[in-house]
Formats: sequence, C-alpha cells, structure tokens
Amino acid sequence: MANPQGSFVAVGDVRTHYHDVGSGPPVVLLHGSGPGVSAWENWGGVIPRLADRHRVIAPDMAGFGLTEFPAGQALDIKMWVAQLTGLLQALDVGPAVLVGNSFGGGLSLATTFRDPARVRGLVLMGTPFGRFEQTAALHQGTEYTPSLENMRAILGRFPHDPAIVTDEMVRTRYEMSLRHPDNAALRALMPEKPRDGEPVIVRGAPPERLATLSQPTLVLHGREDIVIPMEVAVTAARHIPDSELHLFGRCGHWVQLERPEAFVLLVRDFLARRFPADAPA
Repeated sequence: MANPQGSFVAVGDVRTHYHDVGSGPPVVLLHGSGPGVSAWENWGGVIPRLADRHRVIAPDMAGFGLTEFPAGQALDIKMWVAQLTGLLQALDVGPAVLVGNSFGGGLSLATTFRDPARVRGLVLMGTPFGRFEQTAALHQGTEYTPSLENMRAILGRFPHDPAIVTDEMVRTRYEMSLRHPDNAALRALMPEKPRDGEPVIVRGAPPERLATLSQPTLVLHGREDIVIPMEVAVTAARHIPDSELHLFGRCGHWVQLERPEAFVLLVRDFLARRFPADAPA
C-alpha cells in the first residue's frame, strides 16, 4: 500500500505531516510507535471507509512518518500532546473523537486528561493501560537497526497471523524507518531498565485516572496480542465509567489491519449510537 503524501502545517517548531479527508464530525486517528510507522501505514486501509461520514484527520506525530522534529527537541508525552492540540487548533477542528492505536491510545488519553473539552469520545486499541511487565515484543522495537530483514522480523511479531505482513509493507516501513534511523521517538516512550535486574515495568494511565473519564469509550484489543497483553484492556474497561470492550479472537496488536471490516463496523456503530446527532439524515 503506497504511502501518499498528505499536507504539512507548522505546529510550533514542528512541521507536521497529516492527512485530512472527508467531511462531517471530526475523527482523529493516532498511530502507534513501531519502527517505520506512519499515519498512512496504520490507517490507510480504513480512512476511506470512515471518511464517507466523518472528517478524518490522521497526523504523523513528531519523530514518526514524514514529521521531523527540531534537533535537541525533547520527545515526551507532553510534547506530543502539545503538538496534537496545536494541530487541531491550526486545522480549526472542534471537539473530536480520538481513535488511538497503542502509543496513539496513550496519546489520546493524555490529551483527554489535559484538555477534556476537546475530546468527545475515545476508541482505544492495543493501548498500554496501568502497569504491566514489558513484553519481549514491545522491547524488540527499541533494538531495531534499519534493514529489510530486521523490519520483517519485527513486523512479524505484531499480528496473530504473520501472513498479513507483505513484502510491500516491509519495504515501505523499512524506507520510512530510514528517516528516523536512531528510533529516538520509540526509545523515548520506553521505560528505563531498573539497575537491580527487576522486570521492566510499563506505566500507562492508572486505574484511578481512568475512573475520571467522562467520555464514551470503546476499547478494542486482540486476544493474542503479545505486545500489549489483553488483560490490561480488560482491567481498563472495568475502570472507565462509560466503556465498552470488544476482544478479537485470533488477532494480535493490529486490530485495524487484521480485522479491518469488523473494526470499521464497530467504530461506525459506536459513533452512531453514542453521537446520534452526527448521523447522516
């Protein structure tokens, strides 16, 4: 699947690349953090299906895809939240539904906690909630050095059935990874190893923060996800007051790629039920 160039806009010091398709109530698609990822690689297959009823915005966050970041700029969640809110302001996007894949889910939550009036609803997929031991598949991405072979090995860990990892996907993500060969953005997201040899603990939004969310939230997760364990999604759904949970059997970390038809149907249904005023006449 080709990775078409969208548009660019200055958000502070960050020249941000994004796709902006369709019209209607806004839905913002936020990508994950794997090597060579971009908004189009994560979402290109479903953007047209959602854009027939909504304005769909899908940005490359700083350090990913076609978005660069200034030398010396610290990459952290505060910076990405500021970039996202600045982008939505620049594009005159009002309150939106945020759809986040993995890192994108964490960014969706952080943005909601900072500026809840900007977020109408949440769709969180493969999102790191709470505290859990870092998985080998999650750690593997931080050790990536650019090559086709290394990219193929890493991508094969994400889906339940590695057959969906095509030669084109490997090539496209490898070429994109050359734009960020130091993998700085992904490394910035990973917790430091403890000095005493204890397990590395990933820390997402804790249950007590999740319990403060007022936005309708759809939680999607693959049962066979070896990157972010399924159990964290179940726990999160128990704590988010207005939540729905859907688990996909025989599915790994890429719900929107492994189950694209079901993903689109579930998201469309969620948006239509929870925001009925947005439904087309």
